[in-house]
Amino acid sequence: MKPLIATAVAASGAKLLDDSLAQQLAQALPDAAQPQWLAPGEALDIAFGNEMESVKPSDWSQLRGLADALRARLDGRPVDVFVQPAKGRRKKLFLADMDSTMIGQECIDELADFAGMKAHVSAITERAMRGEIAFEPALRERVALLKGLPASIVDQVIAERITLTPGGPTLVATMRKHGAYAMLVSGGFTLFTKEIAARIGFDSHRANRLIVEDNQFAGRVEEPILGREAKLAALLEQRTALAIQPHETMAIGDGANDLAMLEEAGLGVAFKAKPAVAAAAHARIDHGDLSALLFAQGYKREEFVA
Repeated sequence: MKPLIATAVAASGAKLLDDSLAQQLAQALPDAAQPQWLAPGEALDIAFGNEMESVKPSDWSQLRGLADALRARLDGRPVDVFVQPAKGRRKKLFLADMDSTMIGQECIDELADFAGMKAHVSAITERAMRGEIAFEPALRERVALLKGLPASIVDQVIAERITLTPGGPTLVATMRKHGAYAMLVSGGFTLFTKEIAARIGFDSHRANRLIVEDNQFAGRVEEPILGREAKLAALLEQRTALAIQPHETMAIGDGANDLAMLEEAGLGVAFKAKPAVAAAAHARIDHGDLSALLFAQGYKREEFVA
C-alpha cells in the first residue's frame, strides 16, 4: 500500500474529470499508481509515494504543496484536491462548524437584521472570522445589539432564512452508517444548533447560550464563550471519550475560531474559507459541496447514504 493518496473532486454536478486529466495529475506525483475512479467524471484517487520518499505523511506543509501543484495542472477547472496519508483516511469522529459551513448563513447576522443592524453586525462577524479581532469580545459586542428582540424570532429565522449546505446530510448520514460520531460545534447559539443538528443528523451539538429574560434577548451570552479553544477542547474530549487516535478525526470550518480544531484533527478542512484559514488547514474545499469530504475519505458514490 502506498503511503499517500491524492483525491480530485469536481464541483458538484460538473463532470470535469476524464482519463486524460487523471493521467496528467498522476504524472505530477512521485511513484504514482493508476488513478482509481470514486465516481466517473466526478472524483478519483491516486495513490503515490513509497516508504523511502522524502514526502512524509506527517508533513502537512509538503502535502499542501503537492495539492497546489496538482491544482496548477487543472488550468482553472473548479476541482478540489486533497492530499493526505492513505492510512486511516476513513474517520471515526467528525466535528463541524455550523455558520457558513453546515448552513449557508451566519445566524447572528440574520438575527441582527430584525434589529436593523445587519450591515454593522455582518462587518464585525467578517473581521472576527478573518482573525482580525478576537472572537469572544466581538461576540459580546454583537449580542448586545440584539437586546430586546423577541426570542421567538429564532423560529422565523430558521424557517425563512436558514439553508443547509448541499451534501451535509449525506456526509453525516454516510459517516454515521459506517460507525463515525458526528458533532456540530459552533460559536453561534444553541437556539440554532439544536434544530440544525437534528435536521442534518448529528449525534450532538455544542454552542453558546443566549440569555433570555421575559421572552426577550437580554443582550448577553452565558460565559465562558465557546470560541477557538472550546472547539479544540470539544475535539479532544470526544476523541478521548471514543478512545480513538488523533488521525481518526476530521473537522471542517471556515473561520479563524476553527483553526485550532482544524490543526488538531487528523484531517482539518477549510470550507470556502477566509484566506488565513484556507492557507493553514490541511486541505480545503473551494468548489464542491460537503459530499467532497466523503470522496476525501475514499467513499465511492454508490456508498453514499441519501
